Amino acid sequence: MELNFPEIDGPVAQRGIGIIAPFDLALERELWRWAPLEVSLHLARTPYEPVPVSLEMAELVSDAAHLTAATRNVLHVDPEVIAYLCTSGSFIKGLAYEKSLRDTICRAGARDAITTSGALAEVIRALELSRLSVITPYDAILTHKLHDFLAEIGCEVIRSDHLGLGGGIWKVSYRTIAERIIAADDPQAQAIFVSCTNLPTYDLVEPLEQALGKPVLTANQLTMWACLGRMKLPMMGPGKWLRNVF
Repeated sequence: MELNFPEIDGPVAQRGIGIIAPFDLALERELWRWAPLEVSLHLARTPYEPVPVSLEMAELVSDAAHLTAATRNVLHVDPEVIAYLCTSGSFIKGLAYEKSLRDTICRAGARDAITTSGALAEVIRALELSRLSVITPYDAILTHKLHDFLAEIGCEVIRSDHLGLGGGIWKVSYRTIAERIIAADDPQAQAIFVSCTNLPTYDLVEPLEQALGKPVLTANQLTMWACLGRMKLPMMGPGKWLRNVF
């Protein structure tokens, strides 16, 4: 039998992004939608913690020992950058703590490292944003920690809404998220930030940006685009205001 293969030299060369995710991440499929064909995502998870989504959980899943172990678990496949894919775990103790998380990942052997909240800070500075509306799935305590992080960057929260969920965040419907984003908008807000990498947002970004006339920044979008920018790869997926940021 003669096989006639297309004249191609093997599969597309693979480039890797390491992802350190909290144990409860359920949106791997959404992450892949932000990735171009040549990029593979290599996930490692922090250990299970028997607590609801809260300040306590954010502290547990950002433990330096857990990040070190997770980094080493993906190093063998040679990722070009490793992302700590957790918004709350990277904003709970401010900018210095966010930097310490990146330093921990690099000390464990990563070539480069980013965090979700670090990517948010980069976008705020690049777009010169000083007034945001915010929506989170968290309780009030954790949401106010995000406000504190934004204030440290020099960004005022004009309006804020939170869902108060202790789990099952990935199950929230697009309708609910869209309604809460629209309700959180304010004429003074230059952009809207939708927090949490476990909150589904991919298909909402483009229609809401068109409807509201301003950037709708989401946790997974910012994290993935920050990785692609460091790899000098084009941005994939919706979000017209961020094309030239990373």
